[in-house]
Amino acid sequence: MGNAITAEEVAQSQQTWGKGIVAIGKAFSDKGDFVQAAEQHIDTLYNFKEGDVLFKPTKAADVQFRLDREGALSYFVGGNDSYKEDHGFAITPWTNVRFENVATSIHGEYAVAMGNYYFTQVDGTEVKVEYTFGYIKGADGKLRINLHHSSLPYTK
Repeated sequence: MGNAITAEEVAQSQQTWGKGIVAIGKAFSDKGDFVQAAEQHIDTLYNFKEGDVLFKPTKAADVQFRLDREGALSYFVGGNDSYKEDHGFAITPWTNVRFENVATSIHGEYAVAMGNYYFTQVDGTEVKVEYTFGYIKGADGKLRINLHHSSLPYTK
């Protein structure tokens, strides 16, 4: 298992993912190329180029599941008529994202992590979201997300 995933790689991927979401929002706020920032985020961290990605974003109801890059990009930045409900989750903007893993399960070249991540709004308020991310290694040996499921916590 020379290509086995480590817990450190999962943690690093999560940090990179959070910084990418913040960078997309910053590019939007700065009137920069936020779409290019989102495309780089997706192409760097998701497995769309090499295989399947099961993507269930937090704020999607009409088209709940996104199985291609186009659907993921629309969720992050909006502006796609095929996904009218998308307003650009990543362009909110967020100032920080932090992960709290409840558990990470590693099975050689596949890992899955589950827990909460917290998105910090401009006013400092955090929004708690539940997630499960699955990871595989790409041909280049870098982790890629092939499962992304997130949802708002249940409220009574």
